[in-house]
Amino acid sequence: MVTSSHEASHRIFQDRPELLAPVFRILGVPLPAPATVEVLSPDATEIRPLERRVDSVLRIQPAEGRAGGFLLAIEAQGRRDKVKPQSWAYYLAHLGAKYECPVLLLVTCQDQATARWASGPFELGPQGWRTALAVHPLVLGPEPIPVIKDAEDAARDLALAAFSAMTHAADPTVTAILEALASAIGSADGASAEYFSELLEIGLGDSPARTIWRTLMSRGTFFPGRGTIVEESYLKGVEEGREEGLEAGRVEARAQMILRVLEKRQIPTLESTRERITDCTDPDILDQWLDRALTVTKAEVLFTDD
Repeated sequence: MVTSSHEASHRIFQDRPELLAPVFRILGVPLPAPATVEVLSPDATEIRPLERRVDSVLRIQPAEGRAGGFLLAIEAQGRRDKVKPQSWAYYLAHLGAKYECPVLLLVTCQDQATARWASGPFELGPQGWRTALAVHPLVLGPEPIPVIKDAEDAARDLALAAFSAMTHAADPTVTAILEALASAIGSADGASAEYFSELLEIGLGDSPARTIWRTLMSRGTFFPGRGTIVEESYLKGVEEGREEGLEAGRVEARAQMILRVLEKRQIPTLESTRERITDCTDPDILDQWLDRALTVTKAEVLFTDD
């Protein structure tokens, strides 16, 4: 079944083709520079009753008509699928024949086990006989994608930072990753801020990380210049010499994130536990509890070793 996170994992390349340059560097594949990127129809159908669709197809063409152009077929894969290699082989052969140019297959995966499987190679042909066809996908899993936890690094390449956040949604440090990205989005232009904030909410699917992201966005803490209540309170506090008010607001936001993650994960929480979380004023301790909230099975385990 196609999910929202599946769609976001490949659509980002259509919407933000600048992501291709850092991704190709990570994969060690040369990319023509400068190059134009054209979105093509993902339809790979020849006979109507047998519909086949690639998630995304891009045409990469060197500038000024130089040689070296190719097609990039992009597939988002959430699990092992024994019939998928045959489909991939079909896509590559059909697109190559239709457009008369080389084709590369890029597979995006949000877990490393699926990424290892998708790397292949997949040799197609009768068992015990010579290989008639082999598929060698390029694969983007969590391991080669950098974990971006610095807001300045995220601001330098928002597309890569957003793709990193979606890929590392299950990482224990996802809170720091999302906070860095939220801060970077706050300094972006309005259209980019809207696009990436929505992309992350879709791309994180039903994971606990999505709850953290929604809380960050609803608080408005990271959107300077947007006229939010939080921002107005902050500016007023600075004028009055009360910067501690902003820090208190951030502490409260962290506590609410913890409670919301527990609620979404359906972890029973005693009133005394809720009070201990909301009464805490140490942001470092709250960060530890928030990271633990993503994996614990009992709320009281949050406080282990404190």
